[in-house]
Amino acid sequence: MSAIRCACGDSASFNAIKVVDISTVSLSFFRFAPGWARFWAFAMMGLARPAMARVEGIGFWKLCGSGTGEGFTPVPNTEVYAILASWPDLETARRQTSSARIFNRYRDRATEDWTVFLTPTSVRGEWSGVTPFEAEKPAEQGPVAALTRATVKPRAALRFWRRVPDISEVIGLDENVVFKIGIGEVPLLHQVTFSIWPDTSAMADFARADGPHARAIKAVRAGDWFQEELYARFHVAGCDGTWDGKPPLQRIGLS
Repeated sequence: MSAIRCACGDSASFNAIKVVDISTVSLSFFRFAPGWARFWAFAMMGLARPAMARVEGIGFWKLCGSGTGEGFTPVPNTEVYAILASWPDLETARRQTSSARIFNRYRDRATEDWTVFLTPTSVRGEWSGVTPFEAEKPAEQGPVAALTRATVKPRAALRFWRRVPDISEVIGLDENVVFKIGIGEVPLLHQVTFSIWPDTSAMADFARADGPHARAIKAVRAGDWFQEELYARFHVAGCDGTWDGKPPLQRIGLS
């Protein structure tokens, strides 16, 4: 599930909520070398918020940390940070993630960065009290992504995180998953999982399969562990950059 050290926000934190017709979501990952760069990245979880709110065309946004291992752990990984943002269209998303000053400040200090562009096709629930994405007609074929976000009730945190190692191992062994990471806003209590699959069938097979993932979902429902939940599915529209030295989606025809 996810993991975390982070600060977060959206444009409503500093201005009135912008009413925009959102059709593209970007998720940018940045890797930082040990030392000053990682200290800078951690500090920016708070300091970057005013600059993020001023980016032209941006809608909903969050600054996130990541977890160790597969990323689906409560132990923070100070090497990797992420920026999630929504935009009115793909052209704006590509332009601003490559040229906006705050994105370039991250990029200039990172050893590697990668951004994936997403079209929401299904959105259920809320994030920070709002529905952050507007779903469009699903694409008939092509790679898809899944994002889940939850606020874990403090009384349920220990039971929730006890299930995570088994889930992390299962998704790590699944040959169909193209990319996976756990990110989030507040350690232990706010978690986001993100994964990319070659098609909807592969993603659905994993979700339906009997195992740690399915049992965890049943436990969440039975125990009322979450204060807030969001489930979103996306069509993968494209990507820029590299991760672990290569384009992560190259094997499914995107680079």
